[in-house]
Amino acid sequence: MIDLRALREDPERLRASQRARGEDPSVADRLLDLDSGRRSALTRFETLRAEQKSVGKSVSKASPEDREELLTKAKSLAAEVKEAEAEAGRLAEELAAVLARVPNIVEEGAPEGGVDDFRVLETVGAPREFDFTPRDHLELGEMLGAIDMERGAKVSGSRFYFLTGVGAQLELALLNMAMNQAVAAGFTAMIPPVLVKPETMEGTGFLGEHADEVYRLAADDLYLVGTSEVPLAGYHAGEILPADALPNRYVGWSPCFRREAGSYGKDTRGIIRVHQFNKVEMFVYTHPDQAHEEHKRLLAWEREMLDKLELPYRVVDIAGGDLGTSAARKYDCEAWVPTQETYRELTSTSNCTDFQTRRLNVRFRGEDGKPRFAATLNGTLATTRWIVAILENHQQEDGSVVVPEALRPFLGRDVLEPLNKK
Repeated sequence: MIDLRALREDPERLRASQRARGEDPSVADRLLDLDSGRRSALTRFETLRAEQKSVGKSVSKASPEDREELLTKAKSLAAEVKEAEAEAGRLAEELAAVLARVPNIVEEGAPEGGVDDFRVLETVGAPREFDFTPRDHLELGEMLGAIDMERGAKVSGSRFYFLTGVGAQLELALLNMAMNQAVAAGFTAMIPPVLVKPETMEGTGFLGEHADEVYRLAADDLYLVGTSEVPLAGYHAGEILPADALPNRYVGWSPCFRREAGSYGKDTRGIIRVHQFNKVEMFVYTHPDQAHEEHKRLLAWEREMLDKLELPYRVVDIAGGDLGTSAARKYDCEAWVPTQETYRELTSTSNCTDFQTRRLNVRFRGEDGKPRFAATLNGTLATTRWIVAILENHQQEDGSVVVPEALRPFLGRDVLEPLNKK
């Protein structure tokens, strides 16, 4: 959630952020009114309670003729104290409810607008020119015996699949390569739980506008995560971290689950938009003053992976209206997909500032010894979707696929060959 103290000092910052997101800027005034009302109610409650205690002490010392009057006054004050306490509680609940719906404040410099208003920061590599008609990733995957959508649908329904043979090996190689890179950069490897409590899912901001994307196990009151960002954000919930240990960098490998509500008819072919996939995700707790620079480092690590896999890609600065609830700034790396003749997202890295840690109560001690909320950041290092770009960009006319050199030690082969190739 956002910082109320900062809001009181500079409400225009939230108004500008809301405008950048295409949201209602008047929520800033609503929050200020509720905050002011809550604080006034608390002051009234505390004043009345102090008076009530004073009157209570006076009763035992009062003369018989004054005692009755004091008892009447004490009774009246008790009712007023109860009323003031209830009012303060009501306003606090209303304030908390409104706060929970307000997204993070957009970082200055991020583009305004919606999904299509991103800013292209850099394009790396040129799309390959084929001297044959390229096949899409599903046709290639079927020729290689790597992807089986038909049986995935038979077993689990639409948008499910089997990765088979070299497909399964390719994914494991890719994810292992990502994990190795992150560990070499100082990250602690993690395999987190993928079922989390409501407070963890809520704390990361995934039960707001995107709640319909999340799978819930009602009988257990648990949620399946759409990214290991969620359990990693909850890992230090309620803790005070040693300041000299920051940044705390973790890299999580987990299956991820998304309902893809609202995407009916989109990307129905192949494994671009599916309900279950694997992902390697970087997650960092750091000092708020270091978050901006850490964000740049996460982007650089993502680009390092893309460069190793010899993929043409572009880096985009995501517009305010497409940031999601928790992010203040987000950069995506989109790889070229030849058969679609467009760039598709492979990585995303977000600076969530102290938005998640305020909800999850993750702090560190500042130089003055006082606890401060940490900042959190996340970044994708590899997912199942990367297979799409690898197969399509490195395919040969006969349906074989040349394995990028950096991936070969993890996969154990230089070329993926079609099953029926003689």
